Amino acid sequence: MKRLFDLFLFLCLVPVLLLPILVIAVLVRLTSKGFALYWSDRVGADNEIFKMPKFRTMRIDTPAVATHLLKDTDAYLTPIGSFLRKMSLDELPQLWSVLKGDMSFVGPRPALFNQDDLVALRTAKGVQRLIPGITGWAQINGRDDLPIPVKVEFDVHYLENRSLMFDMKILFLTLLKVLRREGVTH
Repeated sequence: MKRLFDLFLFLCLVPVLLLPILVIAVLVRLTSKGFALYWSDRVGADNEIFKMPKFRTMRIDTPAVATHLLKDTDAYLTPIGSFLRKMSLDELPQLWSVLKGDMSFVGPRPALFNQDDLVALRTAKGVQRLIPGITGWAQINGRDDLPIPVKVEFDVHYLENRSLMFDMKILFLTLLKVLRREGVTH
C-alpha cells in the first residue's frame, strides 16, 4: 500500500514540479562550477548503499561529511545553495529515488554512508528495515537540530506507529515546516 501511495503521489507531483526542477537545474549550473546534481552515497533499507540525487548546494571541493561537521559551512555554499536548502528545493531530485523504490516520501532520512554512529544506532533499534524517506517524523520534530540519539528515537516511534494516516500527517506537517523555514541551519 505504501509503495502505491508513493507512486500515486509521484505521478501527481511530477507534472507540477517538472518546470521548477528544470529552472533550478539551470540556475545551479549558471551560478557554480560542476553538475547541477550531486549524487550522495546514502544508507537505504537493510543498510544497503544507494545513490541519492540532490541539487548541488555546496562547492565541488566540499568534503563528503554531514554539513554540521564542516568548520565553516557558509564558505562551501554555492551562491544559491543557502536558499535551496532553506526552502528544501535541493531535495526535489529525490523524486527519482522514490520512483526507483530506493526511497519513500515518508521514512527516516537516509544516513550518509559514513555516519556509522547513526547507522549503528538505527540497526540496534530495527529502524534499518524501513525504506528511507524524503521526510520523516524526526524531520518535523527538529530536522537539522536533533542529536543522533533523539533522531533515532523519533525514527523508532515512526517504525512502531507507521500507517498511511501517519504518513499523511507527516507530509502535511513537513509542508508547514518548509513554508515556515523551520529547523534548517543552512
